[in-house]
Amino acid sequence: MENNINTLDELNKGCSMGMTALDFILEKVEAYDFKELLEEQYKEYQELSNKIDDLYREYTNDAIHETSVMEKVMTWYGIQKDTILDDSVSKLADLLINGTNMGIIEGRKLLNNKTMDKKVHKLCNEYVKVQEKYIEKLKKFL
Repeated sequence: MENNINTLDELNKGCSMGMTALDFILEKVEAYDFKELLEEQYKEYQELSNKIDDLYREYTNDAIHETSVMEKVMTWYGIQKDTILDDSVSKLADLLINGTNMGIIEGRKLLNNKTMDKKVHKLCNEYVKVQEKYIEKLKKFL
């Protein structure tokens, strides 16, 4: 049961970090088609986060772990630093692809190294597939 809770916590942190990064990047985006894609990705993270939270309740009444204020500040700072000289769509897509790749790696590690219930495994797999889908969609903006 502990593996299930830990896995769901990690997935939720990934979704939270993704939404945080998208919030910061959306402030810089003017291109309609790129903005539309990012809003779509944000919505999918929200939906995944809701599914994670619902499933989490099957294992514990504790609060699901969220990203800390410090992690959010570091994400904001990293985005600001990386886009100070270049905030083009290509640069923003590059940043998002790199962050999304980290989510895929984390999700794959969870799938490969943790024993979990079928429901948690299915949701973890869905998380990875959503990440992979957006990598492909973001590539056209490089």
